[in-house]
Amino acid sequence: MTGRVLALPLRALAPAKINLGLFVGPKRPDGRHELASAMQSISLADELTLELAAPGVECDEVLCPGVAEENLAWRALQLFRAATGWDASPLLLRIDKRIPVAAGLGGGSADAAAALRLATAASGLGDEDLLGVLAAQLGADVPAQVAPGRRLASGAGELLEVLPDPFSPLGVLVLAQAGGLSTADVYAEADRLVAADPATGRARDAEEARDASDLRERREALRHAFELGAALPAGAELLHNDLQVAAERLYPEIEQSLEQAMGAGAEVAFVSGSGPTVVGLFARSNGEARARRAVADLAGREPAAIAAVSVDADFGRVQPLGT
Repeated sequence: MTGRVLALPLRALAPAKINLGLFVGPKRPDGRHELASAMQSISLADELTLELAAPGVECDEVLCPGVAEENLAWRALQLFRAATGWDASPLLLRIDKRIPVAAGLGGGSADAAAALRLATAASGLGDEDLLGVLAAQLGADVPAQVAPGRRLASGAGELLEVLPDPFSPLGVLVLAQAGGLSTADVYAEADRLVAADPATGRARDAEEARDASDLRERREALRHAFELGAALPAGAELLHNDLQVAAERLYPEIEQSLEQAMGAGAEVAFVSGSGPTVVGLFARSNGEARARRAVADLAGREPAAIAAVSVDADFGRVQPLGT
């Protein structure tokens, strides 16, 4: 990845991710949770453009209409500059936002990962190992999105193994919600549910807290299920999301979206990441076309249903603007 410098302006797509199984363990001393998950990039993507800032601008800027909070992509640029000593003139990073915000699709993480790819291409500095280290400092979902595709994630998301791309494209129906969910709030609710004491009369609605041994077993099962490029595991139990019950508690409208996805013909439907987005999957033949038909069947839904397809690393490659 090092050595090749591309002239600004540059562009890159930042694909959303879905979790093909998400198993969550206890909280670590650093506040993050151990997890095991297969992360799959999809064609629903933001578009980022990196160019020189206007004359007189003294620091890097990120322009992302519709997103008010601090952008992870800006932090990614600062981390990259600090780690590599890159002293290029101030930059402007434009983000055309297409991934719903606070939706469980890793949109902010995808933007940060794409910003790292853009900085590497523009500077000729850094390598895949460095980008992985920087990505881990930005958030649990960022490392798996530095190179789009399919990754088996463990640790808090920073330990990655490359999984083969699916031998046939996976069709994806994306059902976003009118509002978003805070990832921290969903994890807190999941922790609360796990900690519920049966003696109080409150039923445990989440999985029992998973220990390290259980997470290892789930990780091995996911690796085995995907090692030959299967679109989905043979058994639906590996597509379980430990955060789904917590997300449904905080956002009850999720239940209706799950019913919509299955009613539109999805083979399986679940909450993506921490939610509240629901995804329906179409793994059999013509999955992408069937996802598009599902969108047509759900015409009039608000927010509008979206059809997507699984993508590989080439989808996120950096290119000169206009190519």
